Amino acid sequence: MDARKIMVIVIVFLLDLIAFGLAVAAEQRRSTARVVADMEKNYVHCVYDSDISTVYGIGALCLLLLSQIVIMVSSKCLCFGRVLKPGRSRACSLLLFLLCWLTFIIAEACLLAGSVRNAYHTRTLFLHDPPPCKTVRKGVFAAGASFVFFTAISSE
Repeated sequence: MDARKIMVIVIVFLLDLIAFGLAVAAEQRRSTARVVADMEKNYVHCVYDSDISTVYGIGALCLLLLSQIVIMVSSKCLCFGRVLKPGRSRACSLLLFLLCWLTFIIAEACLLAGSVRNAYHTRTLFLHDPPPCKTVRKGVFAAGASFVFFTAISSE
């Protein structure tokens, strides 16, 4: 293997590793909400803690996208350049190429959905009943992290 191929593998591995770490961190730091009563004005509302998991999720999304761009540029999307010889290696590379794209799309969808949902906060004031404080479901970022891992495996 020449130095350029090794450099691409190392760069893609590091980008995927950091994206995985950010996705796991986003799962650990999801926003939580609590209902707070304002006795002066006689209403209740939701108070959310930090939005750092949104930043972690978007960071993981961007790094995974960058990793996929590096892979596609270096492999020329398997569409341009030298044609692969028919056989087992060609079938295996096409299967891994499709698997890489499938896991990439699922990971991006999970990370984007989790980040958007985490950034959304209920801003309604309620007079009597406690408000439905909306938060990200447990496991959305974890699913994104697992598909980041599967993307890393299939792209290496």
